[in-house]
Amino acid sequence: MSNQLTRRDFAIRTAGFGLAGFHLAGLKAMGLAPAALAEAEQAARSETSPPIADPHSLDPYSLVDPELLSVLKQFPAVDLTLEMAIKFRQMPGMPPLPAPAPQPVERHIPGPPGAPEVRIWIVDPAPIEKGKPLLLHMHGGGFMMTGPMLMPEIQAIATDCRCVVVSVDYRLAPETPYPGALEDNYAALKWVHAHAAELGIDRSRIAVGGESAGGTHAASLAIHARDRNEVPIVFQLLIYPALDDRTGSSNPPPPAIGNFIWTASANRLAWSSLLGVPAGSSKVPAAAVPARVASVAGLPPAWIGVGAIDLFAEEDMEYARRLVHAGVATELLVMRGAFHGFDLLVPDAEVSKQFSASWKSALRKAFAGGKAV
Repeated sequence: MSNQLTRRDFAIRTAGFGLAGFHLAGLKAMGLAPAALAEAEQAARSETSPPIADPHSLDPYSLVDPELLSVLKQFPAVDLTLEMAIKFRQMPGMPPLPAPAPQPVERHIPGPPGAPEVRIWIVDPAPIEKGKPLLLHMHGGGFMMTGPMLMPEIQAIATDCRCVVVSVDYRLAPETPYPGALEDNYAALKWVHAHAAELGIDRSRIAVGGESAGGTHAASLAIHARDRNEVPIVFQLLIYPALDDRTGSSNPPPPAIGNFIWTASANRLAWSSLLGVPAGSSKVPAAAVPARVASVAGLPPAWIGVGAIDLFAEEDMEYARRLVHAGVATELLVMRGAFHGFDLLVPDAEVSKQFSASWKSALRKAFAGGKAV
């Protein structure tokens, strides 16, 4: 129990940086195109002003699951600046769980042509076994940072799902805009496929997955791998993924969602930092955003999970609908009363345990079932 409390307290102290609104000054300092900044600034001025209170409106806190409420109320309202983001990157993440948990091994592999090497972490729960399944994992962090609980997360996945986990330290925005991170992730996908014997894995049982921005990257990687047709993927695990840059810009969210942890303002600026152009604009390349891709036919089976009051609820449900219509085997889970990142912040809540059990079960079933061809 003390370990769980430690992890939760760590998340509360750090997630306020990683899951808060992005400040325009940070994007200016990073050199985002002036035209993009002008549009982003105009959007911020027009969309972040406090709304006029409606005496008949519903209190957003009344929608939150009671077990999550006390932790949620510990979060201050933070508007992330570039300086804060840099400090967050420099903060040490939560250390790996001690043995007997499988220990992460750091490797550096060839990056995309003309790009630096890519750092990966490998967690193998059964080093002497052969023919194991593998999850290629992309971390969250709003495209700009790394999740503070990365190491315990990937250790838990490896242990609970009996698979090798390779987590990719892709290049971050805004210093590296699209398609830099995508190409890093694809280089890692090709590397694990080519080094299957060394890793002791079954190359026909490679899944991709991630949470939040990591889910974005996983969905994009699945699309990219389908189009290049070089490496088969058996499954995509999308944990409250950001799939549509238009959410919070050209598509304003309904009042009931996106009020906590990850807001419309944060989403606009996070996507703008990744894309290098204003989120929601006509300048966004369709290939960079899963929701903008013309066809989702031929993608691997998917599990998509999201909280009902998460900003991403509507776009995740819409993406699941598109997959189903395209004949892609899809499971969708929408958790009542859950906001963005709820399962990491309050892991002992019943809603969190149900959520985690669902995606872990889906991943195990995908590995035990059919093989990618």
